[in-house]
Amino acid sequence: MKNQIVYEFPLNERMRLFLRLEQLFRQARHFAQGGSVWDCRAVVATLNEIVALLSRNDIKSEMLKEIDRLGGALGKMQGNQHIDQEALASVLSQLDSAGQRLYGHSGRIGFQVMENELFKSVAQRTAIPGGTCSFDLPAYHFWLERDAERRRGEATEWLDSFRPVQDGIGLILGLLRDSAVGIWETAHGGFFQKNLDHAAAVLLLRVAVPIELPYFAEISGGKHRFTVRFLTGQPNERPAQCSEDVPFQLTSCLL
Repeated sequence: MKNQIVYEFPLNERMRLFLRLEQLFRQARHFAQGGSVWDCRAVVATLNEIVALLSRNDIKSEMLKEIDRLGGALGKMQGNQHIDQEALASVLSQLDSAGQRLYGHSGRIGFQVMENELFKSVAQRTAIPGGTCSFDLPAYHFWLERDAERRRGEATEWLDSFRPVQDGIGLILGLLRDSAVGIWETAHGGFFQKNLDHAAAVLLLRVAVPIELPYFAEISGGKHRFTVRFLTGQPNERPAQCSEDVPFQLTSCLL
């Protein structure tokens, strides 16, 4: 049973983009397991969000830069007797494979989805509330109502065209999350602030809170410092900072 709720906060735009995409891929994969029309609609809607994010960012370049940076940082640990060299070699190999998959992908990742006529027709209507009804998009309605296995297979194929991005981001974020050990801190009166060490570029903050506490963490920060506030979490009330001291586990991820 889960005994903590983890809140994450990115400290640069690259990590912000990666976290957004990670969530969208997880969401799409979840609905892709279902066989109903509504599951498929959710997959297509989530794919539309993924495409919108990728159209505004050069994801291939951002990922290759981060893979190269991580490879360089980890490569310096080769030969260190305090490091498990076999595990290190495995991670470096995974980074190299992820980089090669991206380098070897000609053109825009997911291009076949972006240029699919059915997908484009749906994407053009998603800004309109309820804009994908059968009378708006009869071709989409026809596709949704046909054989479930065929429809599910096509939707999964669309999603799989983004595999190099999904797998690469999963590897990058996994390495960052495992790069540091959490330490226990206390937010006195529900407030905690800490300066960032300029000599160590922290990329991602993780705040783990015991699940039984009736508060949620709100994290904010920039280049110099970050703040964690603990607020009451009743859905029908405006959140307010608590007055109690709150213990939490802080992990500053850098590599």
